[in-house]
This record gives sequence, structure tokens and C-alpha cells, in this order.
Amino acid sequence: MKCLNEKKPESRKYQHSKYRRNMLQYSLTEQISHGCEVSNLAYDVAEKLGYSNSNCQELAVAGFLHDIGKIVLEKEIDDQPLVVEEMKIVRMHPVEGYKVVERQGYSDFISQCVLHHHENYDGSGYPDHLFGDEIPYGARILRVCDVYCALTSDRPYRKAFDPETAVKFMVEDIRNFDIQIFLAFQRVIHENNRKRVILGDLAVDERGDFK
Repeated sequence: MKCLNEKKPESRKYQHSKYRRNMLQYSLTEQISHGCEVSNLAYDVAEKLGYSNSNCQELAVAGFLHDIGKIVLEKEIDDQPLVVEEMKIVRMHPVEGYKVVERQGYSDFISQCVLHHHENYDGSGYPDHLFGDEIPYGARILRVCDVYCALTSDRPYRKAFDPETAVKFMVEDIRNFDIQIFLAFQRVIHENNRKRVILGDLAVDERGDFK
């Protein structure tokens, strides 16, 4: 016998849309904290490599802004029902981010870092499949820092990996990274007691303003 006030099971469509809203809200909060973490780590790695203070500062700005294109693409991602289509759109975020920072008048160094932060050293990255030294040096630093900070952060589909496990995964894919930058990165994370960047929940309204 069913209770009269028993809740009906949620439809698959409703569950999907609710999951998407959670993903969007999670994404906004995590993109900002992730940007802070990449920014801080990129500054330290650049400093370890002998960058001038001004170049370290510019790379820190690029690290904070590197995923800004994802915010531009969120509406398109939310409208796509297929994971495969979502991935195609997500891969557009470096180009969209580049357009944003160009319009806002950031330096060419920052713009190029944002555009190429998903290029892999072996040429397998995107958007332009650049190889080795064709990739701007700052973007090569961001590639290493971005991967590490992503692996050591919670995601909707998994918990964060501990630093040791994250580095192990990165070593397995070492072909993606400039080895000199990777070695400097290892020295930084072993020398520094890095702190997590933690933000409260954030959300945006239909205009894209913070609630």
C-alpha cells in the first residue's frame, strides 16, 4: 500500500536538468578557486625558472584568466544533450578566452598563454596542435600548473587526488610537458607547503551577474 503523500520519482529529464544546474554552479565556484591556484603556482614556477618579477606577475594574471572562456560557453554547454557535443564545445574555451582577454586589452603575452594553455609538448593538444618550442613558454608553464591543480581538486565525478598521486599521473603523461618546466614545478611543490584556495558557493543570474 502506497502512502498518499509519497513523492513521485523524479523524471530522467528533471534529474538531468538538476544535475546540469549543479554542474553550472559548481563550475563557477571551482573555476574561480582553480584560477587562483593555477595563478599562484604559475608565479612560483616562473620565479623558480628565473623569470623577472614583471613576467611572473603577467603569468599569474594569465593563470587566473586561463579558463575564462568556459564561462562564455556555459550556456552552449547547458543546451547540449550529448556528452560528445559538450566536449567539442569545451575544447573551444581557449579560443573564446583569448577573444575575451584581447577585447579587454590584456598583453599579447597573457593572450597567447590563455589561447595555448591546452597545447601539449608532443603536439597532441589544442586548439592549434602546436609542438615543442612552438608553444609559447608561458603557456607551457600553465599547462603543467593547470593539470596539477585540476588533479588535486574535487570534481563532480571524482574526489581530489593527493599530490603524490597527481604527480605520478603527470609523469605517466610526461610527453605532454616541457621537461625543464616540469622539473622546476616539482621543485616548487616539494619546497612549498601549498594551501588550498577555498571559496563559498557562488551563482550567477541570467545576465551573468553574481547573486
